[in-house]
Amino acid sequence: MAESTDSSNVPRHIAFIMDGNGRWAKARGLPRLKGHEAGAETVRLVIRCCRDWGVRYLTLYAFSTENWRRPALEVNGLMRLLQKFLQENEGGLHEHGVRLRVIGRRGDLPGSVRREVERVEAATVNYDSGELILALSYGGRVEIAEAARRIAEKVAKGELKPGAVNEKVVTDHLYAPDVPDPDLVVRTSGEFRTSNFLPWQSVYSEWLITPVLWPDFSESDFQAVIEAYTRRNRRFGGVESGVTKESNG
Repeated sequence: MAESTDSSNVPRHIAFIMDGNGRWAKARGLPRLKGHEAGAETVRLVIRCCRDWGVRYLTLYAFSTENWRRPALEVNGLMRLLQKFLQENEGGLHEHGVRLRVIGRRGDLPGSVRREVERVEAATVNYDSGELILALSYGGRVEIAEAARRIAEKVAKGELKPGAVNEKVVTDHLYAPDVPDPDLVVRTSGEFRTSNFLPWQSVYSEWLITPVLWPDFSESDFQAVIEAYTRRNRRFGGVESGVTKESNG
């Protein structure tokens, strides 16, 4: 950790939109899947950086609901890469006491991938040193719509009064309601889009866009992200005086 950075200002939860794998591969005359393989190495690096800097929660936008529209060859390759990543990195989760969680429409995943995900989730469920949250077949609008449907079902059954539905009730019906909102959302590759990622949870997040492609994202880039965050003044709709940097989750 950089000596100049106050550890108390390090974000508790960082979420990444990991963008640029395809462009990285294209620039090198390689198949897109090679870019995703290089991106998997960056995931390992970022997990380590979060541990070193004391970031408690790391959410990675690994596969969106829209990504199913990509060519079958690429989708199948991504699913194999995901399964391989879980198998190769499970030991590190155990070693460092990190819990794996998945948010998204896991029923969309191939059976072998879903079983591997659920196996590692179960094996790490009691760890409390950190959490790695993978957004798989994830779409923010879908998440909110599914929460609304579950709430409507409870209202229809008389288990919940319509007037009792508030922000907390909605939050309680999201995929991971106990996870605090991200303090910081980072998008690599220079694109200025939220891409349907955590729309409910990120309303008060700090956003940082970096032109660095995900496979090129380095430890120094991670440090730059942290230091940029510490210079932000998070007011949450209030004024500067007396405001502290803390998650609103």
